[in-house]
Order: sequence, then structure tokens, then C-alpha cells
Amino acid sequence: MGLATKNVSGQNQFQALAYPFEMKEAQLSDNKIMAYTDLGKGEPILFIHGLASYAPAWKYTVNELSKSYRCIVVDLIGYGKSSKGQYKANMSFHTQYLFELMDHLAINSTHIVGHSMGGQIALKMAVEKPEKVKTLLLMAPAGIETFTAQEKKIFKNSTTPQSIAEVSDEQYRANLALNFYKMDERAEFMYEDRMKIKSDEQFMDYSYVVAEGVMGMLNEPIFDQLQVITQPTLICYGLEDRLIPNTYLHKELTTNKIGEIAKESIPNSELKMIPDAGHFVHFDQPKKVNEIMKNFLENN
Repeated sequence: MGLATKNVSGQNQFQALAYPFEMKEAQLSDNKIMAYTDLGKGEPILFIHGLASYAPAWKYTVNELSKSYRCIVVDLIGYGKSSKGQYKANMSFHTQYLFELMDHLAINSTHIVGHSMGGQIALKMAVEKPEKVKTLLLMAPAGIETFTAQEKKIFKNSTTPQSIAEVSDEQYRANLALNFYKMDERAEFMYEDRMKIKSDEQFMDYSYVVAEGVMGMLNEPIFDQLQVITQPTLICYGLEDRLIPNTYLHKELTTNKIGEIAKESIPNSELKMIPDAGHFVHFDQPKKVNEIMKNFLENN
């Protein structure tokens, strides 16, 4: 597998997005291209973003950790500057291409940092090929909260590529703000980038992949396999997370309870609940979370 030097056709708006670091491109199987950055030196850390997110969401984390570690930050296939298409982009799909990227970069094993959906992908990677995963650092991971068949049906009926693509600008801003303890100017680039990519001819492909991600998290649950994970695992949730748990379906749950369930279910794990932080816990409180992550890595 070699590096691709050309932009993928038809991704002009996605490719034009201004990133805080230079992205490279890896040609993987089925002619899919994964965009990634490779910063710093030392033990490798693979960073996996969440649903409808992208590599720049890690910028405050990577700026610090790349001083001591080799940080590999990806745009998952279907997102950001990576290949677009109407892919069945479930957890197995993303796991396959992340392992391919590791092979492409000759990385035998790595620490993995995953946010939200990226946390569930990281958990799946640890279950599938434990020898390739050194430790897990999970930021507000999905996959701990479980859903009934009826609840999954509600998600399926309400989450479609069309509903994602047709969200108004005002509603998108409101939805984005739910990810943060307090959305400020630091996160404004996420809204601005959405305004840019919605005019791209492949925006519907992107919306398709986002919808597939929602159903993938539901249809490939990881919760019943957590007990087989032996890697040292750090779990961080923001105390003000407004997305986990789902407040519409699970009014009886709290984020703190989800965190405790995660800690009880993953044998070699520790839990940190971060005050004044929402779903983007590493973005809301970068200094505090970076310090926790560095201490965890040094001890493991």
C-alpha cells in the first residue's frame, strides 16, 4: 500500500477545509483513501473521532501529547478528507480500515484514544485483535449505554441520510452546542466547516455514512464483550454530558452511572469524571484531560 498524492475526485469542499495539521493520505483496500496526520515521536497513539466529527476535533489533545508520543490522527473513511461513498460504515467497517492503516504505517501495536463512537470502535479493536492494542483511553465512549429493540427502531426511523443532510443551520448549531459544556469561539470552526461541506456534491454520501454509524453502534453492541478486555483502560466522561445517556429514552440514567457501569464492566479500568465538561470532554477541559491522559500513559 502506498501513499496517494491526489485529492479524491469530487471532494472539493471537504478537501478545502483548513486543518490545524497537515494531512497525509493512505491508499487502503477497495481503493479507499484514509486521511491522517502523523505527529511527534515515541510510542504510537491512534486517535479515533466520533460520529459526524473529524480529525481537527483532537487539536488541543494532539498539540500536547505529540510532545512525547507519535500521534496518528485520522479522518475515518467517509469523513473529512477521506474517501466518500454510500458505505455500510458500521463498527466492523471502521475497524477493518483502521487495522489496515496500522499495517500501512508498520505499527504492530498502539495506544488508542477514542471519542464517543470512536470509543466504541476502539473497544471493538481491543476485542478483535488484543495483541494490537496496548491501552485504551476512552473519551465519553459510546457502547456502554444499551438499547432495547424498540429503542433501536426509534433511532432507525428518526435517523436517515435525508434527516441529517436537511437539518437547518440554526438546528445544527443547537445540536452542535449540545456536545459542549459551553460552546465558545474555540469550537466555532466546527460550525463553519459544516456550512462549507453542505454544498459539496458528496455531502449526501457523508450524511449516509453518519446515519450508518448510528445504526452500526446499535447493531454491533460491544457491552457484552467488555469483560474480555484486558488492556489498561482509562474512561473519561464530562459530568455535564448531555448526549450520554440519551435523556429522551433513559431518563433514569446519569452520566456518572454510565461511567460506573463502564468501570465495573472493563476489568483493568479506571474512571475519571470531569467537572465543567460535556460530551467533548477532551475539548471542554483540555488541560485537565491531557494531564490525566499523560499520567495514565506514563503508568501503563
